[in-house]
Amino acid sequence: MRNYLQKMKAFMMVVMLTFVSIAAANAQGREVSGTVLDATLKDPLPGVTVLIKGTTRGTTTDLDGRFALSVQPGDETLVFSFVGFTPIEMMIGNQSVFNIELEEDIQSLQEAVVIGYGTQDKKEITSSVASVGVEGFNRGNFTNPQNLLQGKVAGLNISTPGGSPNAQPTVRLRGISSFGANSSPLIVLDGVIGASIDAVDPNDIESIDVLKDASAAAIYGTRGAAGVILITTKKGSSKQGYSNVTINTFGSAEYATGLIPVLDREEFLSRRPATSDFGSNTNWRDEILQTALNGTVNASLSGGFENTSYLASVNYRNNDGVVKGTNRETLNTRINFSQGALNNRLRMNVNLAFTNTDATDVPGDALLYATILNPTMPIYDDSEAGIRNGGFFQPPGFDNNNPVALINTRKNNVKVRNALFSYRAEFDITDNLIVSGQFSQDVLNNLSGRFQSRFDGAPGGGGANNGTAGQNTFDRVNTVVSGNLRYEKEIFDGMEMTFLVGGESQIFKERGFDVGVRQFLFDQGWDNLGAGGIRFGNNTNVSSFATNSVLNSIFGRANFNFRNTYFFSATLRAETFSGFGKENQTGYFPAFSAGADLTQVFDMGPFSQFKPRASFGVVGQLPPSPTLALGIFQNGNRIPLDPEDLNSVWVAPRQLSNPNPQLKWETTSEFTVGLDYALFNGKITGSMDYYTRTISDLLFEVGVGRGNPNPFDPGNFFTANTVWANIADLSSAGFEFLASANQISLGSKLKWTPTAMFTIYKRATIGNIGVGDIGLPEIRRGVPGAPGVNNAPIIWNKEGERVGDIYGPRLVGILEDGTTVLSADDPSGFEKLGNALPSGDFGFTNQFFYGNWDLNFLLRGSWGHQLLNSYRLFYEGDGNSTWNSVITKNTPTDPVISNAPNQISDFYIERGDFIRLDNLQIGYVLPTKSPNISNLRFYGGVQNLFTISQFSGVDPEVRWGDPTDNGLDQLAPGIERRNTYFIPRIWTMGLTLTFK
Repeated sequence: MRNYLQKMKAFMMVVMLTFVSIAAANAQGREVSGTVLDATLKDPLPGVTVLIKGTTRGTTTDLDGRFALSVQPGDETLVFSFVGFTPIEMMIGNQSVFNIELEEDIQSLQEAVVIGYGTQDKKEITSSVASVGVEGFNRGNFTNPQNLLQGKVAGLNISTPGGSPNAQPTVRLRGISSFGANSSPLIVLDGVIGASIDAVDPNDIESIDVLKDASAAAIYGTRGAAGVILITTKKGSSKQGYSNVTINTFGSAEYATGLIPVLDREEFLSRRPATSDFGSNTNWRDEILQTALNGTVNASLSGGFENTSYLASVNYRNNDGVVKGTNRETLNTRINFSQGALNNRLRMNVNLAFTNTDATDVPGDALLYATILNPTMPIYDDSEAGIRNGGFFQPPGFDNNNPVALINTRKNNVKVRNALFSYRAEFDITDNLIVSGQFSQDVLNNLSGRFQSRFDGAPGGGGANNGTAGQNTFDRVNTVVSGNLRYEKEIFDGMEMTFLVGGESQIFKERGFDVGVRQFLFDQGWDNLGAGGIRFGNNTNVSSFATNSVLNSIFGRANFNFRNTYFFSATLRAETFSGFGKENQTGYFPAFSAGADLTQVFDMGPFSQFKPRASFGVVGQLPPSPTLALGIFQNGNRIPLDPEDLNSVWVAPRQLSNPNPQLKWETTSEFTVGLDYALFNGKITGSMDYYTRTISDLLFEVGVGRGNPNPFDPGNFFTANTVWANIADLSSAGFEFLASANQISLGSKLKWTPTAMFTIYKRATIGNIGVGDIGLPEIRRGVPGAPGVNNAPIIWNKEGERVGDIYGPRLVGILEDGTTVLSADDPSGFEKLGNALPSGDFGFTNQFFYGNWDLNFLLRGSWGHQLLNSYRLFYEGDGNSTWNSVITKNTPTDPVISNAPNQISDFYIERGDFIRLDNLQIGYVLPTKSPNISNLRFYGGVQNLFTISQFSGVDPEVRWGDPTDNGLDQLAPGIERRNTYFIPRIWTMGLTLTFK
């Protein structure tokens, strides 16, 4: 009994001590709670770790970002941490509620850089690669995704002369890279190689990575000679159970700016004979211009749950141009879906996108005549002659057209349908060995229509043919099947290796059809071509074509990282393309790069990164057509064996070009030395690069003499006037610099993030023009045109000289009667007047944050390039009684030029240097307590606010080539043509709304 009582006493003491301890704990312990939000989006952050500093006690936030945690006496600090965000510590004190906003960790978010067939930590990159995320994109109304990068990447020039909503930018990375082949960077969209840029809306892009040097691009072999732009679209959320709906909508008002000054009615009549007066007072530009009111709506649904993420988006853009009758309407839809299985060892991705674009253009001549047509001429004419022209006045004489009539009696329409399908699977065979495969197909259908009314009174226009109409179709299917193995292993202490090996097959199919007819009883356009009474002969056409080519590749890459200090990479790709000569269908493209972060070796003071690097790579270039190595035939003339019997008409074949079984790749070899740096723990970051580039065996079509031996096909003779051959070399160099300061505090709550970049080019020099007995000491291009200068090319590309040199006479003086005196009339006496390509580009981006306010603007420009001002050349003088005279800031007034031009001179070659405030946007995030709204932002902005330049034409932008019916002539840069679209100033207002 005594033992029992002792046990009972002991038990009661334990119980009492327990209750006392619990009571004491409850008396001194307490609960803290709160909410954690994303500081930028104001969205709740589920899964944030909340720990009591120095302990393992803690919790995580729920789906609404809320948490609750018991704290004890002595607990001093709470630590909030989440992947991709900067951790924050808060003193507990007597506070019970903590409402926390976590800032994105910019440095950690930029760690993973997209490279060919995968990603790589930014610290390991040893080639020249630039990355721009969604926060760094340009702000404004852009119809082409590449404009998001304008002024953002050193060495990347994006030029869109004029402001047509249907104009596609010319993109050049480190200058020109070819004569006759493509010089635009390869587009890789979510891993789909060569994808159409129309397949993605700017609003759906998460990041863009630019592989600038040959070492980085060599993994893409023959398609990387002009660089590579890797576009990654937005994905669903990785937060389990999280979904939101985001709507971004804005409207814009656009009006034309920078119009070339011309004489008004009174000034015109004071400088012209009385016979020039038609009795009206017409401002032709006012008649064809409009204030364009446009709208854009982007809506997306994104979210995720266990091992699944998704994003679905719809994007609608309607863009009228400032010229009446121009429009671009685009509807883009996208679904991105990712699914993990087998404990996430199997990962599958599906990307589906469809884009529907309708584009309408007016004749470019309408812009010319709206500027230079006689201001006393009327718009309409109710006479019998006017009725024949649809009621429009038709000016008499040479090269005079009513621009209002042109935009009403001529139409050009293009319908573009683009579907992109991509399926990718990745499986972890082991923790170190991953296998992946991808199938993608990019389908493009282009249907264009053209129409000239029966009432088109312009000389040689629709009226002269009783109306003309036609349709053209172009279909392209680009299919890619690829697979690779990736092995990651620490092969010994501190040495990490990643090895990639893969194979790929790409099939290109193209097909086109064109038909044109004339002579209509009624204006019925291109949708009823059967109504055309005449379907062959002049101003008619029937043609079609189809091509099929295959590019097979194998590739490998090895990356080494020793103690996060020393880095090395090697790449090799071998490719076989069916479109080259049978003797040269396979090419090999190696690359090597190395670098070292010296801050891991030495104490470098303020530097937190100092990584010198060097790289060398070889890449190739595909030809513009897979048939260039063949002897191509096309349809020739119709031959009637019996003029009275239509059944006796036959079409004879005509050889278009000679075969060249030795045709091979263009080859680009590039050496780069660079430096990646960071100071003050990443507060200042940047890079600099110096590169040298040699391009060999450039593809070009050259003229030959029929009947001469064909050196490329021994034993045979030239039977056509041209042959495609590898004829020349190019060499160039450049220096690139980028620096960015992150979140500089300017006092109070104001923070500033400036980014500056510039590029200095050593322009491309031509070497070894010609091959074998085919010699081309120079290639002359760039004819200014009629009247009077239609047989005088001004761009002389000479062996040993720079591409784009401008040649012509100099202006000696202007006589009292206004006659110009030139230094030479014969080309043998012409001088070098300048160069059409830039010697440098720059961009200066600024981001300001103050509380809920943000301000972004970009200053951008180029320098060192010259431009031919065609308006001044043809219309500066008073030599024509019906054309108006331009009166720019560079136009002489005493005396006034009186003679018509027959040659350019240095007087009309102007410096194209410019500085432009490209875009400016100010925004405000409206605080909201709504449980259903996580972000509400209003913003307004302007594009093309001002341009500072000595150039007195329409637009000082770089002209990388001369537009032709067969594409851009890259040997004729620097000519501002008279049909350049007027530049709009665009004012925008919009809002972004995100629902939880």
